[in-house]
Amino acid sequence: MNVLILIIAITAIISFVVPNGSSNFEKYKFNVGAIRNRNEYIRLLSSGFLHADIFHLLFNMMTLYFFGPVVMQAFGNVGFILIYFGSILLGNIFSLFVYQRQPWYSAIGASGGVSGILFASIAMIPHLEIYMFFIPIGIPGFVFGLLYFSYSVYMMLNPNQHDNIGHAAHLGGAFFGLVYAVATQPQAAITNSPFLGIMALPLIYLAYEIFVRKRIG
Repeated sequence: MNVLILIIAITAIISFVVPNGSSNFEKYKFNVGAIRNRNEYIRLLSSGFLHADIFHLLFNMMTLYFFGPVVMQAFGNVGFILIYFGSILLGNIFSLFVYQRQPWYSAIGASGGVSGILFASIAMIPHLEIYMFFIPIGIPGFVFGLLYFSYSVYMMLNPNQHDNIGHAAHLGGAFFGLVYAVATQPQAAITNSPFLGIMALPLIYLAYEIFVRKRIG
């Protein structure tokens, strides 16, 4: 059994054994107050093995299954593991920073890690075709990345109380995947720099909003 299948299997098992609403689910999900006030840092990683329901789990694991092989071919098993878990951790650390004044904020899911794997794949193959549900035409990876980052940044800067998506975790994870790919495959990064630059525009704008205008954090 390769590393990809093993991670999918472990995540699926834990998601079923620790269902939404159970005591252990509450104990190990990402929660700002528990991490900041009680130093429960295990939640930064454990939340990546928990999912809201079967559809949440299936979406994350299917995306991981389709794009994981691209990362494994480019970076090997160790690189895949570092990107996946590093993206989960950085995604949650970024969420902790963004929502530090909201102790009630909670989140679950492997989306940060999956985003890291997806964007490491795009960094290596910018024209990698990505298919969305019900859309039969593939979207070039760098175009998808631009749209993905733009939407995530917009939603972070204009929060909707009915939006249950962890945009900060997605952005943090995707950023880690991109940076890892660029740092370990600099030649490919130079070749693909125009596409990476296009994708990075919303991230540059977000950095301006955070560090210059102090809108969040």
